[in-house]
Amino acid sequence: MWLTRPLQERSTQIFLGVLFGALVIVSALHLFMPQDSALYVSSYTVTLLGKYLCYALLAVAVDLVWGYLGILSLGHGAFFALGGYAMGMYLMRQIGDRGVYGDPVLPDFMVFLNWQELPWYWAGFDMAWFAFIMVLLAPGILALVFGFLAFRSRVTGVYLSIITQALTFALMLAFFRNEMGFGGNNGLTDFKDILGFDLRTDATRLGLFLATGIALAIGYVICRGIVTSKLGRVSVACRDAEARTRFIGYRVERVQLFVFVVSAMLAGVAGALYVPQVGIINPSEFSPLFSIEVVVWVALGGRATLYGAVIGALLVNYAKTVFTGIMPDAWLFALGGLFVLVTVFLPKGIAGLMSRRSKKDDTDTPSAQEATA
Repeated sequence: MWLTRPLQERSTQIFLGVLFGALVIVSALHLFMPQDSALYVSSYTVTLLGKYLCYALLAVAVDLVWGYLGILSLGHGAFFALGGYAMGMYLMRQIGDRGVYGDPVLPDFMVFLNWQELPWYWAGFDMAWFAFIMVLLAPGILALVFGFLAFRSRVTGVYLSIITQALTFALMLAFFRNEMGFGGNNGLTDFKDILGFDLRTDATRLGLFLATGIALAIGYVICRGIVTSKLGRVSVACRDAEARTRFIGYRVERVQLFVFVVSAMLAGVAGALYVPQVGIINPSEFSPLFSIEVVVWVALGGRATLYGAVIGALLVNYAKTVFTGIMPDAWLFALGGLFVLVTVFLPKGIAGLMSRRSKKDDTDTPSAQEATA
């Protein structure tokens, strides 16, 4: 089966081993170490690591379409934000009469804006199963419609990148409007619980961290399953020689559409897991700058590797956490300089450098026959 094939790969086994090992170690240090110990992992750190894992899943989704399909999407932040808003709407409905205004149905921002009834598109979000389905459907449907129109028209290259950036910018402007019913500039916040568990407790935060790690593992295996299958080989052919692939009889637009929709759904899942851990979702997540940052993560880690995207997301966001406290005004310049340096000196990213050193070590190691000669 295509989904079990990646589990037989050594690279996938190493990735999953490191990931699950990290989850176990962080959980153990959080649960069993005393709080005054230097090895204790606080709830804040657990939440921060969970946020990094959400970004890693988003980076994997971008690497799937950019690295293996050749589509440089500058709008995956839109799919991430839509998944986040779907989860945020569910969390808002769970507040009930515990809000500031005590309305059992309307969220606080709707009461403040004098809304008289819940909009029709909020219906069903009081049920977890419906919200979780919408986490996949909302970005998936948008990607399906957008991809169908773009790929059928054979829009490629920089033109497609510009259109994806325009898409997320248009959605950002729309969600800023109060009459849209998504909280306007402030977005959705003040969440209380998820599936009956209090979001402010350490146990819930740890559970969300573990759930995010498991989601990253599943997303990685799905992507590896795609790229190691016949579909993946056709995707690479579309990336390297689209006209030739089309000439020999493949429906290139169908391949592009399927992979693009899967990538969008993974981005939506990342956004849905991000919201309860951060505690807010607002239109800034639609910002084109955020989508460009994701591309930088993938480029730094190494595109067309998947695990490189994870490395890039973790390293850049950790550096962002550290350096925004030291030099908040200069961080974006440092990020841009980092992208230029990687493009010039490490075109295959950190993963490419690791692969090159591994091959060099294999070459330098003498064989058994040479050693005994």
